[in-house]
Amino acid sequence: MNISYTRKGDYLLPNLKLEDKERFNIGKYGLLKLEYLKKNKRGLYTELLMNDKLNEYLHDVDIIANSRINNLILLLAEKENVDERLKQNNQILWVGKMNNIKNIAEEIVLKELIYGES
Repeated sequence: MNISYTRKGDYLLPNLKLEDKERFNIGKYGLLKLEYLKKNKRGLYTELLMNDKLNEYLHDVDIIANSRINNLILLLAEKENVDERLKQNNQILWVGKMNNIKNIAEEIVLKELIYGES
């Protein structure tokens, strides 16, 4: 790897350029992972940042987390018999159970993917 420099006064500054690659919008779970990395996994954070892989890594975490939460919601709703019949017969109970299921699924994913080992 050859690095060239430009003189600015008494200083030599490296001519660094990031690759032209797609930049992704980072969602809730990617941002939570970013904060976790900054506070608890400085080495991994710095490595991903220096190798220009942080954005892609956080995007992947976000996609995986959302997918896992959706799958867990479906599984838990089936297990608890929270279905369309319950929704038609008792919407308040259905909403309460679905909120509880979503919270459980999110807690599992946060523990495993966001705050767990990378």
